[in-house]
Amino acid sequence: MFGQHGLSNPIGHEPLMTSGPPVKGFPLMMADEGASLRIVALNGGKGLTVRLTELGLNVGSEVRVVQRQGGGLLVARGESRIALGGGMAAKILVAPIQ
Repeated sequence: MFGQHGLSNPIGHEPLMTSGPPVKGFPLMMADEGASLRIVALNGGKGLTVRLTELGLNVGSEVRVVQRQGGGLLVARGESRIALGGGMAAKILVAPIQ
């Protein structure tokens, strides 16, 4: 299913992630409403990483938290609005845009 997209790491079967020192960021689910952020890491498995990338939420993307409701979030990426559950939002690490 997701393995057919060719997004695997050529060295193994792990999803493409940033390498190097640990990334300084915090989970998206902890962001305040109205905050503008940059995605610095995706800590999900291969399926979640591919799904988020298909939605345009990849490392380096800028997002803005539009609304917090219950455990979920509504985020904006450009003109698109994407609803995320708390579990997904917990696996997306972000940093404030400076």
